[in-house]
Amino acid sequence: MTRHPAFPALIAALLVLPLIADTSAGPPPADLEKVIVERDIVYGDAGNRPLKLDVIRPRQPAESPLPVIAYVHGGGWYGGNKERETVRLSPLAAGGHYFCVSIEYRLTGEASWPAQIHDCKAAIRWLKAHAEKYDLDPNRIAAWGSSAGGHLVSLLGTTGDLAELEGACGSPGRSTRVACVVDFSGPSDLTAMLTSPDVTEHIKGRVTHLIGGPLEARRNAAVAGSPMTYVSADDAPILVVQATKDPLVPLEQGERFHQALKKAGVDSTLIVIRGTDHGSSIRNPEVLRRTTAFFDRHLRGKKVEIPVEPIEGNNP
Repeated sequence: MTRHPAFPALIAALLVLPLIADTSAGPPPADLEKVIVERDIVYGDAGNRPLKLDVIRPRQPAESPLPVIAYVHGGGWYGGNKERETVRLSPLAAGGHYFCVSIEYRLTGEASWPAQIHDCKAAIRWLKAHAEKYDLDPNRIAAWGSSAGGHLVSLLGTTGDLAELEGACGSPGRSTRVACVVDFSGPSDLTAMLTSPDVTEHIKGRVTHLIGGPLEARRNAAVAGSPMTYVSADDAPILVVQATKDPLVPLEQGERFHQALKKAGVDSTLIVIRGTDHGSSIRNPEVLRRTTAFFDRHLRGKKVEIPVEPIEGNNP
């Protein structure tokens, strides 16, 4: 494999900065009794290998057809995996109201941009193509992700059916529009990430690896890979969650994205977590309560309020 100039910085970042993933061993036993987990279902193919997702579905569905929550893992586009998200999705599936999937996508050690969004869009198409088989509602699919996954789901919400980002990884002929998006600490403007004095060289290295080279040579890719580029009035409703002391993705990224969405007339909600870093905010119980309320409103039509006041963090 040809090593990129930023490769040493990427290795250092992986050693020094934690990937965004839960550290618990797995879902509570009560949740596991109420769900069925199916691993490694092929949803497409790319780079001469299958692309896979995990299904976490209720053993006894309470609704028919079910709305879907599709989760995209974090890890700086370089690490992370779909298997670790079972713990996050099982409580939602256990209630019987949601069919959940955790999606793998090609990481930057395998392929640069736009492979990652091509894979995510193929997974959305697969869900719609298999809606009848699993008794799903193809018009009620949410995309949820943290960190790099937050970046990718924000792109799903802002680029539905955009031809140049659709790719050809599987299930052609289906729309990739989603019903709503939850973005935990995802970068929204890659150019700003690469030029901001508040972003460490380690993280700039990860972004550089994603776009396939330095900003001077790959500016077009940085622009094309930024959710901010595509903000328009027909974007999906979005919940943006951002921490005030995030050393990886500055608070400004979430704030500017939210402001742009609101200006365009998009249903956007920003929740700020005070005093927490990049990872701990996504484990905050109040954040998860508001996230569930967001899904209930946009996927199940529940008339629930989503508080927008800042949440005081609880770093472990």
